[in-house]
Order: sequence, then C-alpha cells, then structure tokens
Amino acid sequence: MGAVSPNGIGLRRFWSATRSGTSGVRLIDGFDTSEFPTRIAGQAVDFPAGDFVSARELKHVPRATILGLAAGAEALRDADLDPGALDLDTRRRFGVVVGSGGVGLEFTERQFREYYLGNPKAVSLYTIPSSTPGSISSELSMKHDLRGPSLVISTGCTSSTDALGEAFGMIRYGRAERVLSGGTDSPLAPGVLAGFCLMRIMTPSWNDEPERGSRPFSRDRDGFVIAEGAWMLVLEELEAAQARGARIYAEMLGYGATCEAFHRVRLDESGEEPARAMQLALQDAQVEPERIDYVALHGTSTELNDRIETRAVRHVFGEHADRVPVSSLKSMIGHPQGASGAAGVVASLLALRDGFVPPTINRDEPDPECDLDVVPNEGRECAVETVLCNCIGFGSKNAALVYGRLDGD
Repeated sequence: MGAVSPNGIGLRRFWSATRSGTSGVRLIDGFDTSEFPTRIAGQAVDFPAGDFVSARELKHVPRATILGLAAGAEALRDADLDPGALDLDTRRRFGVVVGSGGVGLEFTERQFREYYLGNPKAVSLYTIPSSTPGSISSELSMKHDLRGPSLVISTGCTSSTDALGEAFGMIRYGRAERVLSGGTDSPLAPGVLAGFCLMRIMTPSWNDEPERGSRPFSRDRDGFVIAEGAWMLVLEELEAAQARGARIYAEMLGYGATCEAFHRVRLDESGEEPARAMQLALQDAQVEPERIDYVALHGTSTELNDRIETRAVRHVFGEHADRVPVSSLKSMIGHPQGASGAAGVVASLLALRDGFVPPTINRDEPDPECDLDVVPNEGRECAVETVLCNCIGFGSKNAALVYGRLDGD
C-alpha cells in the first residue's frame, strides 16, 4: 500500500498520524481565499512532486496524477514488486484501475486561466489528454510498463471504492493476476472551491481553527472540509502472492454498489440504498454482519450525511451496531473526494494489521441521531479480524467493501 495524505506523506507517517488523531487540515495556501466563506482544506504539504515527475513535466501533468504516481510507487515497493523485472507476459496480466472524482479539474482550471488572461503560450500542449479521466491510469501504466487493462472509474465520492471493486472482479474472474488500484484527487483550485461554496456543504465556521473543522458525528458539525490525497494498493491473486512470499495485509472478500436514483447531491433520508450496498458486500463476502469487527464510515461531517449513514448502519447491523466500533478518517484529513474510499481502506487494513481502531477526532458534542460507537477523539486497541469500508457519493451512489484477515495471519 502507499499513501500521500494531508496528515502524512508516505504510509508510515500517514498511519502514525492517524493512530494519534493528528489533523492535516490547515488554511489553504495555494491561492487567495479571502473572498470565500470556507478557507481551509486537507493539503498534502511538503509533498516532493519533483521526485516523481521532471521539472518540465510539472507543467503538463495534473497534481492528482502526481499524487497517484507517488502513492503507486510506494505501493509497488511495499509489495516488493519491481515491474521492470517482470517478463512481458506477467506485465500483460498486471492492470491499473484508479478512482478519481475531480480527475484533472485543478489542472484544467489552471490552463484555462492562463488562456483567458491572454497567456496562450503558457497553456500546456497536453491540456486535452491530461485533463481527461483516463490520463491518470495511463500515466501509471506507462510509468511502470504495465500492459493489462488501464481504467479510471469516476463515480464521485465512491470512485476509488468502485475502482477497488472493479480490480477485485478482474482478478476474481481471471482477467488479471495483479492490479495496482486505489484513488487520487486534488480538487484545490479557486473555481472548484467556489462551486462547493455555492452548494453550502462545506463548513464556514472553523477558518480560525482549521484542525477542528472536520467533525463527523458531532452535533455542532456544519459541513465537510475539502481535501486532496492519494492512496494506492496492489491487489494480487492469492496463490501468486503466497508463491512469491508476499506480505499480505488482508484478503478482499466482497464488494457491493447501489444507486438511490434520487438527487444530484442530497441523500434520501431512509438510508435504504447505502444499507443495501453494505448488505450486498457482506453477501458477496459470505460474511454475517455480526462478524464485522470495525466499520470505516464515509462520515463527511455534513449534518445530513452523518445522520443517514448512522441510520443505514443500524439497518444493516441491528443490535450489533451498538457493539461494533466505527470511525471516520475524514475527521483528520478532510474529504479527498474520489480518493476517500481508498483512504478508508488503507487505514482499515492497517487497523486490522495492528489491532487498533483509529479515532474520530473533533467529536466534541454527542449527537443523539448519530449514536454509534464512533471511537471519539482517541484510538482504541481492539481485535480486528474482518472490516467493512463504506462510501457514499454525489449522484446517489453507494459502495462498500469487505476485507478479512487470512487464516493463520
């Protein structure tokens, strides 16, 4: 696995910060935000972009792609895989499936700004190909000479959850032996921020205390915090991984996805379709709800989302909902849009490895309508054998994944 996160660059730093409840939310420093009601974001500061693309290429490649290249390189190292050492047939069975919501929005906005300011020579030659969704997986495939399917899934906030689900299906049904998969997004640009502000779904209340801005399940929450980041994983056919002595974090067991077909942004109050996505993932995994030891929730910190997701969890888990710990990584990193599902998966697999459930920070005021065990403010030692990761997105989309510890691990 690999991580480029607002609260830590690299897997080790990301997990150390997440365990300790460290926030990566801060004032936006990449452009003037003085006219915006929300001026904070989860930013991957001190990220060495020049380590992953040349100075010349920095002009031609979206930041989301560069973040993905960094997380992908770390994931391959962590998997002890050097694609350059693999034969051609093996590389032809090595796919790339990435999830991204905004894809190249920040990059496209930057190019158009130069054009409309009268600087056409400053516009990248690769504005069109680099702005399209497929460019992210193409860059990863070209970087590592991976010849299998190369796809980008863009389904809003569920993008990387769906990407991992697609990668799972590729391996399960023999279309690939290995897949580099996960999510990356970098929506930090003036126009994007303005668009979210128009919807009034981001918090305007914590510009003076950014690290307290993302507060899922706290009664005083009033909107999410936008963020960037990339989290990538190597999925591999089990026998192949065991044959080469790979370190295995977990076994992927099930995937489920639904659509409410309800509204562009707002969730249906019933929570039935998010619940059904979780149920489908559990059925696919052949795992009873009572066997789940931890649930990584979407937990955006919006008033409506957190209440409805709580309702959906109670629908799925019944009485077990009072016993199973749940938490929201977004309390520490903000909402990295289409990369959020992969972020939750990486954190939950490290929770499984270490027997430690990360906290939901900033949960200062219990909300009676969000009455799950959200592991408030401090992480918890806890036996974790099987985890469920939930995701909810714009356009009424829902997705969930189930992972379990391998027997004997």
